[in-house]
Amino acid sequence: MVVDLDGTLVRSDLLVQSAFAYLGDNPLRIISLLSAMRRGKAALKAEIASKTKIDASLLPYDENVVSLIRQRRAAGDRVYLASASNENYVQGVADHLGLFDGWFASNAGENLSAGSKARRLLETFGKGGFDYVGNSRADLAVWAIARRCIAVRVSPATRSKLIDLSPDAVVLEEKTMGQVGEWIRLRRLHQWSKNALVFVPLVTAHRFDLVALYEASAAFLVFSLVASAVYVLNDLVDLDADRKHSRKKRRPLAAGTVPIAGSIVLVPILLLAGFSGAWAIGPTLAAVLLAYLVLTTAYTFALKRKMLVDVLTLASLYTIRVIAGAAAISVPISEWLIGFSMFVFTALALIKRYVELAARIDDGMSDPANRNYLKSDLDIVATLAAAAGFNAVTVFALYISSDAVRPLYRHPQALWLICPVLMYWLGRALLMAHRRLMPDDPIVFALRDWNSYLALGLIGLILIGAR
Repeated sequence: MVVDLDGTLVRSDLLVQSAFAYLGDNPLRIISLLSAMRRGKAALKAEIASKTKIDASLLPYDENVVSLIRQRRAAGDRVYLASASNENYVQGVADHLGLFDGWFASNAGENLSAGSKARRLLETFGKGGFDYVGNSRADLAVWAIARRCIAVRVSPATRSKLIDLSPDAVVLEEKTMGQVGEWIRLRRLHQWSKNALVFVPLVTAHRFDLVALYEASAAFLVFSLVASAVYVLNDLVDLDADRKHSRKKRRPLAAGTVPIAGSIVLVPILLLAGFSGAWAIGPTLAAVLLAYLVLTTAYTFALKRKMLVDVLTLASLYTIRVIAGAAAISVPISEWLIGFSMFVFTALALIKRYVELAARIDDGMSDPANRNYLKSDLDIVATLAAAAGFNAVTVFALYISSDAVRPLYRHPQALWLICPVLMYWLGRALLMAHRRLMPDDPIVFALRDWNSYLALGLIGLILIGAR
């Protein structure tokens, strides 16, 4: 029996996965990638494989296919692995599973496409001399010369062609685009809550008319669509790292519950929808959204691997959301608001890093491979988070004492009451992180924490009273 790898034995595509990892390690490799592409697909795969490793133990294997392989081996059959992926990856999978008598793969001189694979298997086993397990339309060329055809996750159209070719073909599972819930998780709709920051300028500028509310709401939606596109792109780049993480390994792409090809198509669709909506609201908002996309893409491919640059970038991305809110409702952005935002979001980004490092220490894991931090940095990260957080309170206190506050509030002295609330919330966030009671995202934690809602409610009442 011969088994295909990508999409059959593994619920993933190793070429796509390794290509994103290749560029994620160094975006400038795009030059080498384009050069390799001109030499053919075999050279392209060899170039990527020479610079990128895939941990075969972490791949999302299809248990039905693995079970079938074990059954056939128990019955005394020989089993081979055949894939268009580069030989480095195929050998790694074969060695890890220890279930194959041999394997066929692409190398620097040959791309084992469906036609090449069919010829190689025909030369080795003869027509009708093997059973074949595949998953796609491309496998029809191999199924045409196989003794028995076995399919997994084939589309209805491919299934129909397969049955016409071999009426006794076995279809273990038909292809789906993934469960609706998995697609929702892929877009991380729960993270859309962060985009509520676009409403902050509406509150600070006291613009509570319906037009401003509509514009801010529209800005929230377009920002969320673009953010989801970036989350998908980030998951594609971080596939191997996510599979090593105790929680992130359950993400749809890491777990193989959503097809990689479908997720790639989703990215431009979300971007087109987001930027079309932003342009309809106003060119300024579209420009701010473009700045967000450029910065967050740079973060995905490079900046998140730079110590402290990563947290400053995250803080900037949160602050850009605030700037977008001002652009949407056409009000000038306050320098005080930008300063406060940068400090408070830097604190939250550092808390996020603290939680990640603490989890690695507790789980006995090594230093993170895709972050330029050491587990021994834990204490200094906590110190920096506290310093940034309380600097945010200082900026807010200076704002209260400035001339900028008087035109907006009849009783600006009441705003001093907000300072202890902020100090309480930030201090409590640090303590909860230290006690390992916070997930790796402080914003998500705040959305599930009643004390955070209480603090927000008190701040709202104070703002109302100060007016």
